[in-house]
Amino acid sequence: MILAGDIGGTKTLIGLFDVETRRPRSVDVREFGTTAFTSLPAIIDEFESQQPGGRLNITAAAFGVAGPVINQSAEMTNVDWKVDAAELAARLGISRVRLLNDLEAMAHGVRVLESHELLTLQPGQQRIDGNMALIAAGTGLGEAMLHYVEGRYLPVASEGGHSDFAARTDRDLELVRFLRNRFGRAELEHVLSGPGLVNLSDFTHQDGRCQALAHLNEAGPDAPAEVTRAALSKECPKCVEALDLFVAAYGAAAGNLALTAVTTAGVFIGGGIAPRIVPALQNGTFIEAFNDKGPMRPLLEGIPVQVILNPQSGLLGAAVYADSL
Repeated sequence: MILAGDIGGTKTLIGLFDVETRRPRSVDVREFGTTAFTSLPAIIDEFESQQPGGRLNITAAAFGVAGPVINQSAEMTNVDWKVDAAELAARLGISRVRLLNDLEAMAHGVRVLESHELLTLQPGQQRIDGNMALIAAGTGLGEAMLHYVEGRYLPVASEGGHSDFAARTDRDLELVRFLRNRFGRAELEHVLSGPGLVNLSDFTHQDGRCQALAHLNEAGPDAPAEVTRAALSKECPKCVEALDLFVAAYGAAAGNLALTAVTTAGVFIGGGIAPRIVPALQNGTFIEAFNDKGPMRPLLEGIPVQVILNPQSGLLGAAVYADSL
């Protein structure tokens, strides 16, 4: 039995998996509010208390963490936590324990996803000997690359979500100024995340909130979902513009990542937001921004682009990695 975790800024998934030949089989998965606990070991304690017999019988464990992992230790980006593999190994009583970046973990799961867990935005022409990449907007923004080396894909972690936001239009330039005034700089995560969608809504509603958002607390936890709802229902033109800006920026960032890694085997769109805004992703704005790279357009048009629909793909990837330890 292996233990896997997907440790995010908002929620944490912990799961037990049986080892199968291709894809670890989920035995028990539980969700916890990350900030409701003081540490990852505290969540593991709670998970263990919910198991029959109150004891974990595992041989290996891996945890995807939302933040850079250095020397098997990580300080999470959006939560005041430090996670350490040695501490977890001592807590679990096993030596085969590893931390990896959350998007790196998700990347390990890409190769075992089934067709029904993916939604195609652009079919392209996949080269099986090409690289892949993954970009995922949720509480934050993550990126990872999968380099094809000697017949297998090697996931590579990244903190590209904190790179600079690149303006493509005059409206984007106005957005950059707005973000710089608010944060001192404009980074991708300020746009492509749940809080980023709120930033975009604030930008488009500078002359006052619309009726659809009037009931919300300032940047409360329900704000991204309400902006999305008002945009998809066409209830508010300014919410529609906020979501349009989000989708165009998402497509452009995915295209930039595709160029960086020459991802002729495909680009995957993960995270919690994409499955909730599928109609907006399918209206052409995302793919046009993805492909709009001047002389590189033919290359981009040939790259498959798919949305990951499995909400536990990061946890699955951590289990795949734990199985390899």
